[in-house]
Parts: sequence; C-alpha cells; structure tokens
Amino acid sequence: MMRWGLLSTANINRKLLGGAEGTDEAAVVAVASRDRSRAEGFAREHAIERAHGSYEALLEDPEVDAVYNPLPNSLHVPWTLRALEAGKHVLCEKPLTRRPAEAEEAFAAAERAQRVLEEAFMWRHHPQTLRLRALLDEGVVGRLRMVKASFSFPLADVGDIRMQGGLDGGSLMDVGCYCLSGTRLVAGAEPERVYAEQVIGGDGVDVALAATLRFPGDVIGAFHCGFSVGRRHHLEAIGDEASLFLSDPWHGTSPGIEIRRDDGVEHVEIEAANPYACELADFARAVRGEDGVRLGAADALAQARGIEALYRSAESGSAVAL
Repeated sequence: MMRWGLLSTANINRKLLGGAEGTDEAAVVAVASRDRSRAEGFAREHAIERAHGSYEALLEDPEVDAVYNPLPNSLHVPWTLRALEAGKHVLCEKPLTRRPAEAEEAFAAAERAQRVLEEAFMWRHHPQTLRLRALLDEGVVGRLRMVKASFSFPLADVGDIRMQGGLDGGSLMDVGCYCLSGTRLVAGAEPERVYAEQVIGGDGVDVALAATLRFPGDVIGAFHCGFSVGRRHHLEAIGDEASLFLSDPWHGTSPGIEIRRDDGVEHVEIEAANPYACELADFARAVRGEDGVRLGAADALAQARGIEALYRSAESGSAVAL
C-alpha cells in the first residue's frame, strides 16, 4: 500500500481521499499546510494520522512514500522538484505546467531520483476512457475525421486562484487542458498546428477559449472551455462510418458511450468507477514496476507544448505550428 501525503489542504484533496477509500492500494497518512492549525483541522476532519505545519516537514516525513501536489498551477513544478529531491514519488495535479522546459526538468529530476512522477489526469484511468480507446482501435468509427470536446462552468469570483494570472490560472489551464488531453487521446497523435481565440477576464486570464487543432492524417480537432458560460462537458470522436459520444468524459460519474450511426444509436454500458481510485491503483502498480506509468514524460511534455502553443496563438491571432 502506498502511503500518501497531501501537500496543502486544497479542496480537491477530498476527491483524492474518496479515491483512496475506494482502493486498498493507497492510504493518506499525512497532510501539510503553512498554517499548522489548518492542517490539524483537516487531519481531524478526514481521520488522517499526522498533520505538518509546513510543506518541508511533510517532505521530511519518513512514513510518506508519495506526495499529491494540488497546489496552485504556478507552484506545481517547484514543489514537485522538491518532493522528488526528498525521495518521494509524486502525483502532480493537472496541468503539470504550461512550459515545456519545466516538464522536461521535472521528469529529468524524477529519473535522477528513480521515482515515479505522473500528471494527474484522473479521467485517463477510468474504464470509460479505456473502452473509448479500445473502440477506436477496433475501427468502430471507420476512418477518424474529427474530434470535438468541451468543458466549462460559470466562475465569477475574481479572487479564486483559477482567475489569477500570477498563479497560472485561466480556463485552458483548469478545464481546457482536459479537452486538449481528450483530443490528443482520440486522435492518437500530437497536433501539427493549432489556432485559438480567447476572452480575457479575472486578473488577466482567459475566461473563455476556443481552439482548432490539426492532427496528422487530416484529422481536425475542436474544443471550447471557459468560466464565462454554463456547464458543458462532452467528448466526441467522429469518423466516416460512425461517431463515439461521451456525455460525461471527464468525471465519469454517469459513464457510457453512444455509438452514433446513420441508422440509430447503440449504447455501450460502462461499469461505475471512481477515477481517483483507479488513478491511485495504477500509480501504485507503476511504483512496484508491475505496469508502466499511464501518463509519463512524453504525454506531459506533449500537453505542455500544446498549452504553450494555444496560448501563443491566442495572443498573436495566428496559427502556431508544433
């Protein structure tokens, strides 16, 4: 069983705690905050054994095997590096970074330390996602032509960390990175060229962004994300014979895939699963060497390159080649 430490008392920790309860591969044994009383309160609330009054103390805890890093985006790489240097495996909340050089630096540090580092896209571990990729590999849609995705929800609080430019906030960094991950997974390749338009709000972040991506084989991807519109989330793989439609691709709380053909719709049932539990179990197997890391250095670097290119396009008003 992997013994986990939580680097901060961020709200998303509750999702990971729920995942840990759903697998015998993980136990959360420690939590840290820069405010010791906050760490102690969080530990009491969630029956966590130890509370630390600093992030450094958590990294020095010999009873912690792996660290979950849910800090603001701008702190992902700095504290991931420190955790790796302290000998901990690291699951870093998405996105690891918007800067390709930082992704390379982080995974080079993981290799030196001989520790596992993974970018935490929990949706990629869900049985629904695995079934989606299998259906594509089976050729159910025929020749893939297009990929469409969305992820958005209303967020008006300018003080929220996701609205802070200095913390690498923005809708692409928060929800749009799922869409980028999804279009890349469905396409089975990396984009050759991207174009994006954005609307700026909050403290200088994108509150709405729409992107078009061109993949090898004349496959076109398109997605939109944002904080200034209502809740939307879908992923669709469109081929010349059929399409695969997921109405809940990112959370997987209502899993299922529709195979849409001209003569009707076939429903593929997917077993219910907690994606965080799946993620933690997969991570533990990777640490033991029983399986490879599902999202390793190549995937994280491709994500960072894609995000960087999309922002460059949105700022310049021109398409960007990768």
